[in-house]
Amino acid sequence: MKVHVTDLKPGDRLMEDTFNEYGLHVLQKGTELNEEEIRKLMQHGVNYADIDPAVHQPVIPMIHPLQHELLLKTKPLIEQAVDGFESMYLEALATGRFNENVVDDIMEPLVDQLKEHKDVVSLMLCFDQNDDYTYNHSMQVGILSYYIASWLGFSREEAYEAGRAGYLHDIGKCQIPGSLLNKPGKLTPEEFEIMKQHTTYGYEIIRSSTVDTIPALVALQHHERDDGSGYPHAIDKKEIHPFSRITAVADVFSAMSMNRVYQSKQELLTVMRELHSMSFGKLSANATQAFIRHMLPNFIGKHVILTTGETGTIVMTNPADFFRPLVNTGDRFIDLSSERDIGIDQIFL
Repeated sequence: MKVHVTDLKPGDRLMEDTFNEYGLHVLQKGTELNEEEIRKLMQHGVNYADIDPAVHQPVIPMIHPLQHELLLKTKPLIEQAVDGFESMYLEALATGRFNENVVDDIMEPLVDQLKEHKDVVSLMLCFDQNDDYTYNHSMQVGILSYYIASWLGFSREEAYEAGRAGYLHDIGKCQIPGSLLNKPGKLTPEEFEIMKQHTTYGYEIIRSSTVDTIPALVALQHHERDDGSGYPHAIDKKEIHPFSRITAVADVFSAMSMNRVYQSKQELLTVMRELHSMSFGKLSANATQAFIRHMLPNFIGKHVILTTGETGTIVMTNPADFFRPLVNTGDRFIDLSSERDIGIDQIFL
């Protein structure tokens, strides 16, 4: 039975040797196909294959045991980072400063553990969305700032400093009225002017707490944009510290992918697409592209719920559209780059 390559399923067996359009032998007769071999046929441009179809077995979401063990080891350190930020936040609210030693007590063991993680998407998916947004968000931005700096080629020490600065970037929100931070609707122009002051407050709090000026600068500049459209000073990229530009990328990704009082979280690949568009003028192109380049391969193997209600597994990123991958539902392969009426509703481990 000859079928199109997108209709192949794991367990199908090739009835004939398979060649690409240039006559290169790709897979031999009798091969029982798995997802990797189906991807290989697609990558070689093979359109049809003669197969003996498998008896279909539904896709069962699973996480690799080693990945599961690593996430279990990291989770207590993540929870410690969230709790630690809360204690510093409340201390800064009461006194205008915090104990800087707490930052390293939290960040050093966490970064040591982060070095073991190669799949940062799984790490993002395991975060507890029920934690207070500001505390959880600060932890996420610290982690992502560390990774982005590492991917950009900064030294281990510099990447740690970037992560540390990212962790503290929103400390100034302790001086913003809770009625604004927790407002479910859109802020008025007057309220937004008050909200923007968290950058200046953060700078002042950090300068009062440590002699290290870089985290203070990152707190001040993380809403500045390369084209000069940001705040508080509307400076352009030449005046923005590299770590501030890194934190800006991490900040936008985390904010868009988390539940907030006025916004439901967005599906991660949709967020990645938005980041990509912002890399043309708003966010650092180098930092954003490094982030996307290192994150996209981690989506392969993740389980999804589609807008059709079907569940499946991402089996290949699509070179025609990185943010609309190939999904195997068990019944069929769906190329989201060509089936534009179908999207991903949720990604999970």
